[in-house]
Amino acid sequence: MVLQYKLKIQKRWKDYAGKNKLKYSVSKYDFRLLNEKKTKILVEKGPYKKVMKRFRQIEFFKHAKK
Repeated sequence: MVLQYKLKIQKRWKDYAGKNKLKYSVSKYDFRLLNEKKTKILVEKGPYKKVMKRFRQIEFFKHAKK
C-alpha cells in the first residue's frame, strides 16, 4: 500500500516519506491510501489518524490466521 499526502490548499499528491519530512503539522495535510500499483484508492482523503487506522485494519486482516 502507498500512503500519499498533500497540503489542503494544494492539488498534487506526493508519496509520504514520514512525519519528520513534513514542513508543517500533520493537521495541515490531507492523506490517502492507494494499492501498490496506485490504480485503486483504498481510503479517500482524510486526516492522518483516520487513514492510518484503516491502514492498520487492512494489514491486520491481511495477516490474520484463517
